[in-house]
Amino acid sequence: MDKYSPITITLDQRSDAVTITQWVYSTLRRAVMLGQIPPGRALTIRELAALLDVSPMPIREALRQLSAEGALEIKGNRRVMVPDMTPVKFSELVDARIALEPAAAAKALPYINSERVALLRSLDARIDEAEAAGDAEAVTHWNQEFHRAIYTSNPHQVTLPLIESLWLQLAPFMRRSAESLDEYYQIDRHQEALEAILRNDPAALQLAIAADIRDGCAFAQTPAKLQKLLR
Repeated sequence: MDKYSPITITLDQRSDAVTITQWVYSTLRRAVMLGQIPPGRALTIRELAALLDVSPMPIREALRQLSAEGALEIKGNRRVMVPDMTPVKFSELVDARIALEPAAAAKALPYINSERVALLRSLDARIDEAEAAGDAEAVTHWNQEFHRAIYTSNPHQVTLPLIESLWLQLAPFMRRSAESLDEYYQIDRHQEALEAILRNDPAALQLAIAADIRDGCAFAQTPAKLQKLLR
């Protein structure tokens, strides 16, 4: 990744009920989550302020929050980057996802009704469309929405912030994997998850979610593959 290559951050319209700092935080958080800030690309606070058309002050506050979440790292030269990744750290993050997400799905299963199933089918169709179009960013977005729709079916959900923290740390690298869609997604794990939901089978749902996470991370199963990804 060229450290000077241009990037594009999607800007959502800010409502009057949201402060500038909150909007900047949510915008940058979404940019990291969708891989819009790629690994190896250094950004300055001034550059981010220009991209978002705001003053440096809300940028600094948002960066403090995102740094605490492990999403971005503030370097000593006042530059901002996606934190470095290593094979061991990557493996730990994937293992943490597999520990949390299948359990969250199983606990949500009793609350998934026909309306939520219809939503999941719609989201899965959007993923298929994005894959067919080769749109890696859209694949990343709709995949996250599919998982989020399952977990949030549980009205007592408390693990989603932890899960999203893991997504934040993995997302820039997962976005790159999504650019090689045909190589890594040979089995429709989301369809397996939907079938398990319809059968009311928590064990099968957990297996489908765990397999989906493993498949999505297969591109970095070895240090050599991950190092190639980081270049």
